[in-house]
Amino acid sequence: MTTIVNGEFLKAIGYKEGKAIGLILAAIGASDWKLSYNELIPLLLKVLFEPEHYLKHEFLGVVAQALIDAQADETIALNDIGIDYQVFGAEHIEKGAIEQMEIAARLPVSVGAALMPDAHQGYGLPIGGVLATRNAIIPYGVGVDIGCRMALSVYDIPYQHFEQNTSFYKRELIAHTKFGAGNEWKGKDRADHKVLYDAGFESTKLLKSLKEKAAGQLGTSGGGNHFVEFGRIEFAQDDAHLNIKKGSYLALLTHSGSRGFGATIADYYTKVAKKLCKLPREAQNLAYLDLNSEEGMEYWLAMNLAGDYASACHQVIHERITKAIGGNLLAKLRITIILHGRKFGMGKR
Repeated sequence: MTTIVNGEFLKAIGYKEGKAIGLILAAIGASDWKLSYNELIPLLLKVLFEPEHYLKHEFLGVVAQALIDAQADETIALNDIGIDYQVFGAEHIEKGAIEQMEIAARLPVSVGAALMPDAHQGYGLPIGGVLATRNAIIPYGVGVDIGCRMALSVYDIPYQHFEQNTSFYKRELIAHTKFGAGNEWKGKDRADHKVLYDAGFESTKLLKSLKEKAAGQLGTSGGGNHFVEFGRIEFAQDDAHLNIKKGSYLALLTHSGSRGFGATIADYYTKVAKKLCKLPREAQNLAYLDLNSEEGMEYWLAMNLAGDYASACHQVIHERITKAIGGNLLAKLRITIILHGRKFGMGKR
């Protein structure tokens, strides 16, 4: 096989100094292995990024094994003993969630943790669990739906009016948001909101590429367990804080997050974290980014922008439906769920 492939070239495409480079050069020199240059380079890149899939390759199996061995040497060890953490309602928490928190508690950056009564198994960190880390952030810990939250609007409309006119309310709800993964608004139906003019969209190549997706999905609800629903809210007595009199009122409740915009950010930076932070197999989904690193700060900025975007989505939905049904807004409350369901806050706005 005749081609210009040497150690310097292999390092240029991502291979590190070490045993794997020598094994590749030896394989290339094998007289009975014939590949063109255009066939060889993509194959070498695949072996580099997914060595576990090439362990049985006739010539590059030894290269794949050498890469896996080198990765093992770079693995960040978990602490032998995890930090202490609180468990609330242990009798209600499934075994898988406990096991995940035990692993998370052993991360070298973990400094505090807790499990809530509704905790259940998630992607690395249990949903309903809290993990505090020292100067590090875990993209998969924040979750794939960055800034997931709920919002509640209370109207001066008696609930009886809703019961007597359900078709009207259903029609207006469906007309002023969109459900289902990937759905978006087109043309003049798109919402305009200050979040779309945030300078963060110009801060990285990834965020620039996502602005169009964000603009199209602003004010949509998505799929899964996300919803927009009318319901009754009962005030058993006058609420001085909200300035609402005793009675039954119509309310609108929404649950959704940062849509495809946030999901793409989560996927991208989870892969970055896994590449930079080599953890044992059982902890790989807890890969973290140092907040002093370029990648960590990029993710921090993107994460916060996704949270602002999620809030804007709720604002657009509530404003559109409020205008459509013609009621006066008595109170609007935000319910914030971030860090994969591990921070909960509610307040009037």
